[in-house]
Amino acid sequence: GRRLWPGSVYQGLYGLEATLIPVLSFEFLSLPSFSEKLSHPEDYGGLIFTSPRAVEAAQLCLEKNNKTEVWERSLKEKWNAKSVYVVGNATASLVSKIGLDTEGETCGNAEKLAEYICSRESSALPLLFPCGNLKREILPKALKDKGIAMESVTVYQTIPHPGIQGNLNSYYSQQGVPASITFFSPSGLTYSLKHIQELSGDNIDQIKQAAAALSSVVNTSGGSSSNSLNGWETEAPRTGQRRLSVNLLLAAGQELGLGLRWFLPTPFSRVPCPPRSLRTL
Repeated sequence: GRRLWPGSVYQGLYGLEATLIPVLSFEFLSLPSFSEKLSHPEDYGGLIFTSPRAVEAAQLCLEKNNKTEVWERSLKEKWNAKSVYVVGNATASLVSKIGLDTEGETCGNAEKLAEYICSRESSALPLLFPCGNLKREILPKALKDKGIAMESVTVYQTIPHPGIQGNLNSYYSQQGVPASITFFSPSGLTYSLKHIQELSGDNIDQIKQAAAALSSVVNTSGGSSSNSLNGWETEAPRTGQRRLSVNLLLAAGQELGLGLRWFLPTPFSRVPCPPRSLRTL
């Protein structure tokens, strides 16, 4: 498929149109402090990366502080003598680009990665964990419970995308009230829901299949579940329908790193789901 651009309309094999609206942005924090920590691998038992943004923060530290040469000459080798744990293949790929060997990428989530680390880690030194301001406490708590030391450093924070309101205004003026909306992160929901409610007005009831791929809403086993979100009825996609939303997320998510997807004009409950992968035209 092609590169997906925010605000553009795409139509997949299922005859479903999707307009991609960016709702999240990120800004980096505490890079001088993180850079100093990266310069002293002897103080740590290893590294943990659970998001691409954290890896980007490490890359910025190397670029902004002229550490590329010393990184290549010695620091990289010293970190590779330790464990570098990651969640997910996308994060692992970015870590590999800065020359570090990874492990744990197939664990899939923070809870399983914690189990993996606990089964292998024996160093008395803390693990260095660059993370975002919205990190979940599953990993830190699991390691703490097992007596494994960790030092967290917040290197980025999630903020609303500056173009949320303008992009939504443009969408509504051109397309009207959407048939369905899909959110892929709690933050994306938080930052955009107010604008959606204001623009939809009394017509918000027309959005009958607002599918939220959030831990608080979706039955992750693939079954159907329904919840009320600020008085707005939401429905998690069923197994085949969930596959459709995930396919589109895989196609668009890595490019955008964003949380809101509009599915038009057909609600999930009417989307045929033959066992074929979705691709953009």
